[in-house]
Amino acid sequence: MQKKCQCGNMMKMKLRTVIYSGKVEIDNVPIFSCQECSRSEVIPEVKPDLTGLIAKLGNEPGKQSFLFNECNEWADLLVEARANRQMPGQPEVEAMIEQRINTLLDLYLIAQKLDDQPWIDDLNKRLQQISRRILHT
Repeated sequence: MQKKCQCGNMMKMKLRTVIYSGKVEIDNVPIFSCQECSRSEVIPEVKPDLTGLIAKLGNEPGKQSFLFNECNEWADLLVEARANRQMPGQPEVEAMIEQRINTLLDLYLIAQKLDDQPWIDDLNKRLQQISRRILHT
């Protein structure tokens, strides 16, 4: 997956560690990175969740680390793709999204039958994350 950089070259998608406040490591954050000018930016699909996580940490966080893919469906899909030794193109991304949505909807039905409101809320959040704009290819 890639995106055009301001310098005119193509930025490639990578999973990186973001360091917040010199103390907090957030692993598996999807970013676009340009090899030519070294510009990096968090992919738009995950930015709201990353900024939300950082806001929860506050101005003086203690030393800790997080796996971002545990709280974001886009990051989780990309970690899964990397584990399968492939960085997917648009057709593969769409198939992965469809499969993940079906899985989340199946879980949602189970959560509803169990009347498990915290689980329902979590699944709603995950479905909203994955329904964000399709990743650039």
